[in-house]
Amino acid sequence: MQEFEKLIGQLSDFVWGPPLLILLLGTHIFLTFRLRFIQRYLGKAIKLSLQRSHEGSGDISPFGALTTALAATIGTGNIVGVATAVAAGGPGAVLWMWLTGVFGIATKYSEALLSVKYRITTKDGLMAGGPMYVLERGMKQKWLGVIFAIFTAVSAFGIGNMVQANSISSMVNETFRIAPWITGLLMAVLTAFVILGGIKSIAKVCEALVPFMAIFYVGGCIILLLMNASAIPATIQLIFQSAFTGHAMFGGFAGATMKEAIRYGVARGLFSNESGLGSAPIVAAAAQTKNPVRQALVSSTGTFWDTVVVCAMTGLVLVNSGEWIKGLKGAALTKAAFSDIHIVGPIILTTGLLTFVFSTILGWSYYGEKAAEYLLGPKVVTPYRWLWVGAVLMGSLLSLPTVWSLADVTNGLMAIPNLISLIVLNGVIVAETRHYLWNNNLDAEAPSPPS
Repeated sequence: MQEFEKLIGQLSDFVWGPPLLILLLGTHIFLTFRLRFIQRYLGKAIKLSLQRSHEGSGDISPFGALTTALAATIGTGNIVGVATAVAAGGPGAVLWMWLTGVFGIATKYSEALLSVKYRITTKDGLMAGGPMYVLERGMKQKWLGVIFAIFTAVSAFGIGNMVQANSISSMVNETFRIAPWITGLLMAVLTAFVILGGIKSIAKVCEALVPFMAIFYVGGCIILLLMNASAIPATIQLIFQSAFTGHAMFGGFAGATMKEAIRYGVARGLFSNESGLGSAPIVAAAAQTKNPVRQALVSSTGTFWDTVVVCAMTGLVLVNSGEWIKGLKGAALTKAAFSDIHIVGPIILTTGLLTFVFSTILGWSYYGEKAAEYLLGPKVVTPYRWLWVGAVLMGSLLSLPTVWSLADVTNGLMAIPNLISLIVLNGVIVAETRHYLWNNNLDAEAPSPPS
């Protein structure tokens, strides 16, 4: 078993190695230039995302689709993952992570556009879409769609379920001395209550939960920064300097070169916002929208909120605290940085982690469900949801390093067929953008999805 775990760990390192990171970042930059810096429409996109009006065909509001995608995307990576990047790459990693998020907006826009364009209406009248349908209907390569769906279904149970459930039960046990089975049972019941109602129920909860958790966490980070406001200018200067020069050994900090700052900052940014992985467009396809470009703009704001705002705030708090100098890593660095401000810091951290992780379980349940439905048909949906609830309880009780590594592998492999579709169909993305956005036709109705 140890040999198997070692093999999976090595495979994970290989999958998330330089080739995939270069492919992801390269796609971000390529699509940014191909779409004439679609990021300049961010203001319009945010305005569209805050409109909760029902428009066009679809199952949930555009805001509901965005918050469900954010629920799945904003997780422990936004807190502990940022600390890992700072510990390994130094303060400069924060800037590279931020820049990755800025360029990732173009990819998130593109994959959502294609998913809405190539979505279908199922026999029960609901929408189904995502990279598997783009690969089948847009590229005429169903085998690639099947491969993507298999990777998504496997990855969902690991990275979107059991790993998340285990991190909640472990943290609650460590902080409040509550037995993992109690936390697991409560979480399983809450999960069942939400996901058995389908995407409309999930979106309804996410519409309330995601704005609360994001505002609470970002607001908390701002309070922590203000309580040490005198150090903020030096912190920002340090982040920019370290990004281009690296950082020498200091205190317990082992030192980091510019190369390491870029490597860990870019890797954490890519892994955090999931732009290019193909997960978020699955729920974008369920949105009520007049045309693909409107929802693509709304979906693109997810990367902005996730990395450009939430990850950046975490990074500022971590660097501003000075705790990274002691050589602390990952969760230990996060805990130390937030504990500097007694009572307030630990409350912000604990509440942030609990809500971030639970929302990830809800969002990924839909991704996995739609992948399973693509592979096995609508009859699998209800059994899948019950299996998902059971996995939450199992994940709470068992620490499964192999599951984490395997999920890491499949999560990375999801990106490959999705990125292929984005590059091959970039002409379609540009044509749709020109028709609806550049020619000021954002209110035009697109044809209804086929059955």
